[in-house]
Amino acid sequence: MPFAIVPDGAHARSPKARPALMPWGDEVKRILCVRLDNLGDVLMTAPALHALRASAPQRHITLLTSPAGAAIAKFLPDVDDVIVYDAPWIDERRSAGERDEAQLLERLRAGRFDAAAIFTVYSQNPLPAAMLCFLAGIERRLAHCRENPYALLTHWVPEREPHIELRHEVERQLALARSVGAHVEDTRMHLQVEATARDSLKEKLLRHGIEDGQRLLVLHPGATAASRRYPPALYAEAVERLAPHATIVLTGSASEAPLTGDIARRVRHAETLPVDLAGALTLGEMIALLDRAVLLVANNSGPVHIAAALQTPVVDLYALTNPQHTPWMTAHRLLYRDVPCRWCYRGECPEGHHACLRGVTPEAVAQAACELLEDAAAPRAAAPV
Repeated sequence: MPFAIVPDGAHARSPKARPALMPWGDEVKRILCVRLDNLGDVLMTAPALHALRASAPQRHITLLTSPAGAAIAKFLPDVDDVIVYDAPWIDERRSAGERDEAQLLERLRAGRFDAAAIFTVYSQNPLPAAMLCFLAGIERRLAHCRENPYALLTHWVPEREPHIELRHEVERQLALARSVGAHVEDTRMHLQVEATARDSLKEKLLRHGIEDGQRLLVLHPGATAASRRYPPALYAEAVERLAPHATIVLTGSASEAPLTGDIARRVRHAETLPVDLAGALTLGEMIALLDRAVLLVANNSGPVHIAAALQTPVVDLYALTNPQHTPWMTAHRLLYRDVPCRWCYRGECPEGHHACLRGVTPEAVAQAACELLEDAAAPRAAAPV
């Protein structure tokens, strides 16, 4: 990777480092964890949620999150309760004058939380959420913050990204939890796979002629940001090269059905046609599918993090918009073309050429996939006695 991850603790060598924060002890039983953005962001926060929950007995975790975050939260083993909130500093579609904040404050006060942990990417301001927690009377309030939060945060971790250090998003949130004494050995992401979703997925696959034991390779071509989408024509070429190795299944939301349909239409040979399931799966079924699949090929998007949580290998067509969201603790290949405009942090390609993705050939996609499939099939060497 063409970037460096600075180990946690490196900031302690700085002369401007702040004193260590007071840890949250056994008296902190009810914690409000705030993560207001997308599904993948919530998943990458899951190890930190696990650390907070597991570091003291009988802790209860409530997740305050977006509708997209709430969808995945029900599959996270460390989340006990969920509050859904469209934050106006996250969702630009929110109109003024809505009563959501008044109702939210009532619910937060009723929750009698002992502490709040506010999880953000480096570019998000935690202070609006901190103000909500302050007004709700939550005694302890933790977040990374660039400016002095004064009384809004009782536990302030000064923001150092992206100029002084860069960490994976999972490590960033784990470090925040560690700052209040929440340590955990298992730092993987975990997802629960519902038995009912496995059963309903099996029925849907059978309708498309896919039987138990058939090798499935999932290709998920969508992404919320246009700058992170590999071109459909190149995906179609990759499908043709991968079809001899597994049954190809295309996935996506209902709104992405035109995209998957475009890819399928571009496949030139009938024997390599993929099965298009865009819009046909619930989130639970998508999780079950990725748990069953031998490999995922995708852009940098939520399904990559779902696959990582399930230990499914990933070929990640990784647009160089930011370096912090690579697959966490699963076998993977990152494919990109290095460009001078790397780490633009933009949803639209600022140069208009999408060179960091367009420079990746379908041959490279197929080669990376085959390498991962070979690695997965290779017998493991016996441990020395």
